[in-house]
Amino acid sequence: MIELLAPVGSIETLIVAVEYGADAIYLGGGSYGLRAKAKNFTNEELIEAIRYAHGKGVKVYVTANIFAHNKDFEGLEDFLRFIYKAGADGLIVADPGVFSVAKKVVPDLEIHISTQANNTNYNSANFWIEQGAKRIVVARELSFSEIREIYDNIPNDIPIEAFVHGAMCMAYSGRCLLSHYLTKRDANHGECAQPCRWNYAVVEEKRPNQYMPVVEDERGTYIYNSRDLCMIEYLPELIDAGVQSFKIEGRMKTPLYVATVTKAYRDAIDTYLRSPDEYEEKKGYFLEEVGKASHREFTTGFYHHKTNEDDQTYSHNSYVRNYEFSGVLVDFDKESKIATIEQRRKFSVGDTLEILLPNEPFKSFVIDSMTDEHGQAVESAPHPQQLIKIKLDFDISLPAIFRRFVD
Repeated sequence: MIELLAPVGSIETLIVAVEYGADAIYLGGGSYGLRAKAKNFTNEELIEAIRYAHGKGVKVYVTANIFAHNKDFEGLEDFLRFIYKAGADGLIVADPGVFSVAKKVVPDLEIHISTQANNTNYNSANFWIEQGAKRIVVARELSFSEIREIYDNIPNDIPIEAFVHGAMCMAYSGRCLLSHYLTKRDANHGECAQPCRWNYAVVEEKRPNQYMPVVEDERGTYIYNSRDLCMIEYLPELIDAGVQSFKIEGRMKTPLYVATVTKAYRDAIDTYLRSPDEYEEKKGYFLEEVGKASHREFTTGFYHHKTNEDDQTYSHNSYVRNYEFSGVLVDFDKESKIATIEQRRKFSVGDTLEILLPNEPFKSFVIDSMTDEHGQAVESAPHPQQLIKIKLDFDISLPAIFRRFVD
């Protein structure tokens, strides 16, 4: 069985990930994870998140993958006991100290070894397995053949998890010191300032105001700026390599991103398992669908070869944004066919919106007219979280996400 593992940064994105096809989700509490700037989950929200996901048959893995300093262990045991009691299905760990505490405090909770632990060979994988790890998240620096060699040399009951989509860190297995050096924000404690996305030039010591480009470009260069990973066209190769959990990056992404990417991979996986020939025919469609989520130019990372100049973007650090997140459906009246939408980004009469639905192709329509929540006709919806009513000529149901093509 292939597991689709989706990122979650809030209750809203949790619901989206579950409804749009994830088999499992991963999320962080208030501490110990590598996304400190994400909304993350309070203890009460963690209980609710696990309850909701389990009610839909979806597993929940909790991140505790910081590289811990002594002070980080204060409260760790209580946190581990809490998530175990709440029903978490697994704990994602990189630090041996955190691993040892977890084995002592919650011995029955599955521990997954994070990609941060840079498992690049089967000997290191077997070391963790001998300590009691139940899953290996392989390093991002591996090719298909290297992953297959790990798969062939570890116990059959230990799943291999690998990232298949999302932002790539330019540092080795994400273990970056650049952010802390430049900004005092420790990437290995979840506070990365992403200096790899900044524009760099060379300054000579005696010429402090003269900025010399690193390459022949008057604007400088984004020398560390990696493209985003996208493996939706290579599912057979991933499966043949022994990858059993397909992991999407993006715990700080919007509901539109999570819904778009999760649904595209869900459809692609199901299509391939049902009919490899149909999957081959529809690969272009799947690639087009993931491309509707905000992203940098795509790369296949290390899967085919060591990265080269084609896997970086040197001229800019901007995203490809072909679609905007217009809103979410909060109600649909079947008798009147009126949809009530909570606005997320401005849309107007005359715009064409697409509706992303979990278990069917997207629908599109042109906004002929719309009203505010008081029934007053309006020409546009410019206010954040404004409630707008639009009459449709077809039925939809919750959840549904609205997006707008941007020229």
